[in-house]
Parts: sequence; structure tokens; C-alpha cells
Amino acid sequence: MKPVAIKTNLRNQQRVDVSTEITVEKPDGACLTCSVANLSRTGVMISCSREAVKALIPDQQNPAPGNWISVKTRFSVPVVATQPVSVIADGNIVHMRRIARDEFHLGIQFAEFEGNGFDYVDRYVAKLLADSRNPA
Repeated sequence: MKPVAIKTNLRNQQRVDVSTEITVEKPDGACLTCSVANLSRTGVMISCSREAVKALIPDQQNPAPGNWISVKTRFSVPVVATQPVSVIADGNIVHMRRIARDEFHLGIQFAEFEGNGFDYVDRYVAKLLADSRNPA
């Protein structure tokens, strides 16, 4: 019998569990605050209530490819140990999943970062991935 190779992570980017607040701004300027569930170099999964979903996705249908919903996100990552840095990124809501009666996960794919935002996210995700491989 031939040995089976271990399958690598089939996602584009590995995700790390993160617990922080995120502000999501709609194109009309309205802002909502949700929680980050996980983060990767290319996107963020947020956890929010039914009311937040209604505000962000009026028909509450999973966004179809090409009909993604544009948003701007603002959140902080502790790249520098003494003080968190702010990350501002434009992105698109590309996924919605109901987790519980009043909890939904929305997947936001980053499109463009302001300033050094991508570098901050990249360093933070790399640090968390390294820490998870080498627990203290």
C-alpha cells in the first residue's frame, strides 16, 4: 500500500485566530463595529449580529462572485509591542455564513491597504503563525 502524503493547507493563506474589534464602513459612510474571528494576509473573517448583517447586506444573501459588497475596514494589530498600529483597508464582503441564531460570519477580502497596512498585517500574521508552531 502506498503511503498517503499529508495534504497542505488548500486555502490561499493560512488564517490566525484573532480577537479584536473592527470597524466596517459602508460606501454611504455608515459605520458598524464587529469582532474579528480570524485574519490572513488577504482578508479577515468578522463576527457580527443579524442587525449588522442587515445593514451591510440588505438582502441577507451570500454575495455572488462579481456582486461583492465594497467596504472599508479599520482595525489595530500589535506589530510594535508597546503600541498597536492602525490598519485601514478597502475590501469586499465575499462570503456570509450564519453561525448561530444571532451570529454571522462575514468574509472580507482585502483589495487595497492604506500606508503600510499590508506590511503590518503580514508581520502580525507571520508572528502568530510562528508562535503557534513554537509554543512557549
